[in-house]
Amino acid sequence: MLMRAVIFDLDGTLAETSGDLIAAANRCFADLGLGALLDPQEDAATAMHGARAMLRLGLSRVGEVDEADVDRQYPRLLAYYEEEIDRHSTLFPGAMEAVAELRRLGHPVAICTNKPEALAEKLLDRLGVRGDFACLIGADTLAMRKPDPECLRETVRRAGGDPAHCVLVGDTETDRITARAAGVPSILVRFGPNGHRTADLHPEALIGHYDELVAAVQALG
Repeated sequence: MLMRAVIFDLDGTLAETSGDLIAAANRCFADLGLGALLDPQEDAATAMHGARAMLRLGLSRVGEVDEADVDRQYPRLLAYYEEEIDRHSTLFPGAMEAVAELRRLGHPVAICTNKPEALAEKLLDRLGVRGDFACLIGADTLAMRKPDPECLRETVRRAGGDPAHCVLVGDTETDRITARAAGVPSILVRFGPNGHRTADLHPEALIGHYDELVAAVQALG
């Protein structure tokens, strides 16, 4: 029997990474003499939308946002983030136990993230779990990124699965749109920085803890 491939988003889904992301953004703002413009708790959800989203939010608090300023700070933010990529970041409880059970049952398991590939690889290595996933596709691995459904499809192919027979586990509207565009179901998490918003996206399933994931995958048929 063909087992459904289970593809995970990374930031906000497998791991809580907002603290390190916001710390990197605030270092950029400090370099500009602006101080810490983002709050690690209040702005955690914005961190899940990427470096440019954090830069835009912070700069909007001190004036109009100039995209040229965002472009200049973007590589600096990534460099700062890489320096301390796992100072605060942790895997969500039960995540790797769920991954292990899915693999035991024969499900191909992989990651499709909008984090740059090298940073995603480094983070997973630091967290000690890279070897648990068949492959990883990041924001710059292909010519496109989520929500383009081809990113998801190619992840499934590289993991050895069937792109028409997979599920995307995520935490944002981007993940929901990606799965819908690919014609496959999504499972969104209720925890993490975006957890309070995921029910409004009406995915095929919601989970409040990773101990619910295997049953949710099996329920999809």
